[in-house]
Amino acid sequence: MASRLLPKVASEEGGSRCKESRAVLLSPVGRLEISGCETGLHEIKLPRTSVLPSGGAESWAACELCEGAEEPPEPLRQCAAWLRAYFCQPERTPSLPLPPFHHPLLRRDSFTRQVLWTLLRDVKFGEAISYKQLADLAGNSKAARAVGAAMRSNPIPIIIPCHRVIRSSGQSGNYGGGHLLKEWLLSHEKLQKEKLAP
Repeated sequence: MASRLLPKVASEEGGSRCKESRAVLLSPVGRLEISGCETGLHEIKLPRTSVLPSGGAESWAACELCEGAEEPPEPLRQCAAWLRAYFCQPERTPSLPLPPFHHPLLRRDSFTRQVLWTLLRDVKFGEAISYKQLADLAGNSKAARAVGAAMRSNPIPIIIPCHRVIRSSGQSGNYGGGHLLKEWLLSHEKLQKEKLAP
């Protein structure tokens, strides 16, 4: 599989405000709200549900944009294509371009940004890592709590896979979309990885 390059992080040229578009993607885990502009992806909002739909990702082969801008900007189309592959054809995700990111948190030089980039670059599909291990990878072995804060502030979940960060005990831990969603994503990746194993 092709190696995945980190997406561009677009800078604010001349300090002008961007024109944000929003769209909703129907997925196996519910409605994912994505927002962005011509410059890049701003955010993915996860559904918070107490019950996840039954059935595997295979039954959601369409996984299409259903609401939002008539002609979404390229970063939103790239995001939708990547998420569709993630749920339905995960073996394709390494070869797909990641949308450029255009969220202030990802443009500032900070430990949070470093942690998120490290997670995106180093923790692959079907893998899990503890908060402490991720702190080590990001260069500060004593910063497990700061890693937890970085996961809570991740504006682009699933693509930046904060669901893959678990407690040292092996328990899944907290997640912005709730415990059930985190468990579903981890299970989805494990099953898909097993299917793809030679």
